[in-house]
Amino acid sequence: MIDAMKSDQIIQKLIAGVDEAGRGPLAGPVIAAAVILDETMPIEGLADSKTLNAKRREELSVLIKERALCWALGRAEVEEIDRLNILQASLLAMKRAVLALTLSPQSVMVDGNQPPELDCPVQTVIRGDATVPAISAASILAKVARDEEMRELDRRFPGYDFLRHKGYPTSGHLEALKRLGISPIHRRSFAPVRQLSEAS
Repeated sequence: MIDAMKSDQIIQKLIAGVDEAGRGPLAGPVIAAAVILDETMPIEGLADSKTLNAKRREELSVLIKERALCWALGRAEVEEIDRLNILQASLLAMKRAVLALTLSPQSVMVDGNQPPELDCPVQTVIRGDATVPAISAASILAKVARDEEMRELDRRFPGYDFLRHKGYPTSGHLEALKRLGISPIHRRSFAPVRQLSEAS
């Protein structure tokens, strides 16, 4: 006999929403999330993670993990970003997130216009993080996970203020980069870091 939860999963279409966080920073990994939401347990307030404050993102992250049918994270490290380029590394992180799901999605919806290579149908959605709940959920999980990672990297590499700017090229980050030099978690293929490396 199939229990109620498994029955719901069979009836529902298993559509995974996928998004990433961390394409623009000069430092740290790019992290992606994949989420298959439970249609019977809607989550109010899902939106593009960039439009939510940190407290609200963290609250929604807890709800997503509690109510989703399944979710998973994937990542690409700095070395992969420098070797592959940030677009290909982001697509790799997305693929890893989907492959890590405990349920195999029937289809995948990805924010943006570039799909990762997967064995199931993939649909790209411009501004999907603002319009497709499953992509919004993935956007939130990816952002929360990456922010947590940057907090840890701030402790490991003091002085760069990763806690504040999360690796993005703020004036304070660029000044710290010139003062302290390039750390092991900086992306050497990104212009400001590459230029500093070439000048030294």
